Amino acid sequence: MANVTGTNPQTKIDPTAAAAGSLGGKTTIDDGVVAKIAGIAAREVPGVYALGGGAARVVGAIRDALNTTDLTQGISVEVGEKQAAADVTIVAEYPVSLQKVADDVRAAIYRAIEDLVGLDVTEVNVTVNDVHIPSEDDNEEQKAPQEARVQ
Repeated sequence: MANVTGTNPQTKIDPTAAAAGSLGGKTTIDDGVVAKIAGIAAREVPGVYALGGGAARVVGAIRDALNTTDLTQGISVEVGEKQAAADVTIVAEYPVSLQKVADDVRAAIYRAIEDLVGLDVTEVNVTVNDVHIPSEDDNEEQKAPQEARVQ
């Protein structure tokens, strides 16, 4: 969990002091929040089809069907007082450059955690677990609902 402690408590709130972070008090950011931010950033990268390994994707598909998407799927973070590290497992879309997608995911997570959470990122490890190959079946399923096999 990340903690940020102010050093100068004041009775009046000075907007410039608040912006500079010099007001007293403590801010605690849960690890799950950092993981969610990393997950959102990774999903926004072009060439990322999904996050997580095989079993996680199966559970994720069930959660998606129930409209309760887990934004931390495929993301593991370690958060300290001032630093964070993340591990992410992705499924890339074919035919993208795997190294480029991994580099883009890494950069997006670095940027999101540093900008939104305010922690220094020590490392982001990216594992490409699978490659999604689009097929005609994928397109047909999106166009029309599948007919029942039995009546």
